[in-house]
Amino acid sequence: MPVLRPIHASLKGRTRYRVKGLYRSHPFKTHLESQLRSKEGITRVSASTLTGNLLVAYNSDRSPSDISGLIQRIVADYTRKAVKLRKSEHNSVAREDIASPASKRGGNGRQKQAVMSKGKLRRLVVGSEDQSVEPWHVKEADFVLKALANSSAAGLSDREAKERLKKYGPNVLPEAVPRSGLSIFLDQLKSLPVGMLTAAASISVLTGGVVDAVAIMAVVGMNAVIGYVTESQSEKTIFSLKSLVRPRALVRRDEKVKEIGAGEIVPGDVLVLRPGQYVAADARLIEAKRLSIDESALTGESIPAVKKPGVLSEENVPLSDRSNMCYMGTLITGGQGLAVVIATAKFTEMGSIQAMVGEAKTPQTPMEMQLDRVGIQLVVVSGVLCGIVFVIGLFRGYGLLQMLKTGICLAVAAIPEGLPTVATTTLALGIREMRRHKILIRHLDAVEALGSVQVICLDKTGTITLNRMSVVEIYVGTERIEVSKENFVRLSGPVGPIFREEVSGLVVSSALCNESEVIQTNGGYVINGSPTENALVYMALGSGLDVVNLKEDFPLVKIIHRSERRNIMVTVHKTAYGKMLVTVKGSPTEILSLCTWQMRFGEAVPFTDEHRLVIQRENERMAGSALRVLGVAYALVDCDENVVDDEEVLAKDLIWLGLVGMADPIREGVKELMAQFHKAGIKTVMITGDQSPTAYAIGKELNLNGEEQLRILDSTSLSCIDSEAMQALCQQAHVFARVSPGHKLQIVQGLQG
Repeated sequence: MPVLRPIHASLKGRTRYRVKGLYRSHPFKTHLESQLRSKEGITRVSASTLTGNLLVAYNSDRSPSDISGLIQRIVADYTRKAVKLRKSEHNSVAREDIASPASKRGGNGRQKQAVMSKGKLRRLVVGSEDQSVEPWHVKEADFVLKALANSSAAGLSDREAKERLKKYGPNVLPEAVPRSGLSIFLDQLKSLPVGMLTAAASISVLTGGVVDAVAIMAVVGMNAVIGYVTESQSEKTIFSLKSLVRPRALVRRDEKVKEIGAGEIVPGDVLVLRPGQYVAADARLIEAKRLSIDESALTGESIPAVKKPGVLSEENVPLSDRSNMCYMGTLITGGQGLAVVIATAKFTEMGSIQAMVGEAKTPQTPMEMQLDRVGIQLVVVSGVLCGIVFVIGLFRGYGLLQMLKTGICLAVAAIPEGLPTVATTTLALGIREMRRHKILIRHLDAVEALGSVQVICLDKTGTITLNRMSVVEIYVGTERIEVSKENFVRLSGPVGPIFREEVSGLVVSSALCNESEVIQTNGGYVINGSPTENALVYMALGSGLDVVNLKEDFPLVKIIHRSERRNIMVTVHKTAYGKMLVTVKGSPTEILSLCTWQMRFGEAVPFTDEHRLVIQRENERMAGSALRVLGVAYALVDCDENVVDDEEVLAKDLIWLGLVGMADPIREGVKELMAQFHKAGIKTVMITGDQSPTAYAIGKELNLNGEEQLRILDSTSLSCIDSEAMQALCQQAHVFARVSPGHKLQIVQGLQG
């Protein structure tokens, strides 16, 4: 990537550049803006660390080539200084012996995690250095190891990890640093009415009205105390909830696997990835074995992403397509692997989201605007009236000092001292009421803003939907069968006995060709596995099948996992009558090519080309309805359980059972809630990282468009659109698909106008 690249230069006197190294580098942003603003002919400069873009507006006497040359010189100068600074800091750090701030061992041998105080946490986060941001997904794993972990997959040494922890700070997100009590208190004084009362009290003191000044400041103090107590309680509750969960992570240090607090992770650490764990930091994969990660919290994709350590060819790849990366806060659903940490804390993708939210300016609420407007009107009206009274008094012969005191008294009397207190008390009562409904609110003005909502933006995965894959439709024989709340409903009528046999064959095969762990408890079942395989188990349990006993009756002999050249999974099981049961699930097209028989009307019949064509059409129809479709087949074969050949098993004549369609179902009551929003005059907008067909299907089912035509916008190219066009597009669309976390903020700001 070049150091400087113009990306928008169609307007005369205004150019937008992509600057290498600007992304997430606040010191670089400050340097660029300060240097450019000092140059003659530059009228406006705006650098963004969130996009890596630089906007420069300049006079007509400066040419674009002059501006480009100027920026390149500033960038080169900054780069030289940064390299010298890093070298000097590295040499000084290497001479220090740093003690561990994170954990110690007690006399009983049990590991104790030190609880970091709020003040120390704030100091460490604020004092940490910037981390290098590189396109690690286009670099070889060995190169990344050499650059970050000293070329060894055995991990860092404890000493080096301590040095890096001191240099880069703890691995905590920006939001984990709580507001101080002083900042909460001072926030209560930042309003125009409070400023007017303070000014009135000061004037009263100067004119001898000490009693009046004390009374006014008592009102101001009461207002500040009410707001402080209310917001500090919410702040303490939120921080204590975060403290309840102290995430841990497995890392390799000194060639040993250790469990440490997630806050102690540093760049260069080698993470050990296992199912059920949350990824503690952004990392580049160096090893992966059938690794799958649920990235819905970051990308909105409801289906876990399959991860591989290979190199990607393109640098500008969406997060959801970076198959060799794993990100903080995502959940490992299957397989295992190793990854080297490339970013921690605010330099992770999750940290970038927090930074964007933190930098966003909160618009004034209607009440704040009304209070400011009333305050300005009071100042103007009372000033004019006091001036008139002052002039009339002088003409009537009263003394100058006497009329000055009279005018000031009138001005103070015109200010409604109780207005801020009444407003603060009302909002505090609103927060108290919301707490009864188990809702925590940090800021007082957020309560009033809830009553003024005109547009509601909703995430799809986990908000509108359950973020849990479920079987919603199957196709067996020649019939479509809906699966609703674990009940099979045939579209053309009740499921007959013959279809019971075909359905049961598909359900049994789906439950056996499955790696989900099923644990029976007193309250039901606990199922651990990938969302797709869990959905198949839930379908089996809902049909009345005892999955635990089923797996005992058909012991597993071998699993043939999916591979790059074969998108199917095969399991081989022992049976009570000597033969081996082979169950297959996966890509419908691939399984169809392996089948020579089909289960129809309770018996296996030869597979004809006509039957294949019908099934292919059903597969396309289900996929077009935004369903994830799997094919299911089985076979009974004669083979030795000790010698099971993969190719020999797949060469057997498979019997086609049917198609299984899965989706992330909509939460109960959401459709009715959308109708209530529309009735109240509130526009509903869905923002998701899912593909456009899936997003469109959900938007259509929820009737997000009301009586209008549903309009959907693919957001992959939003970064190239200027703010005016962005605002116009946001006002028109009902659904935004393929949205990255950074685009969500742009969309909300566009809707705010």
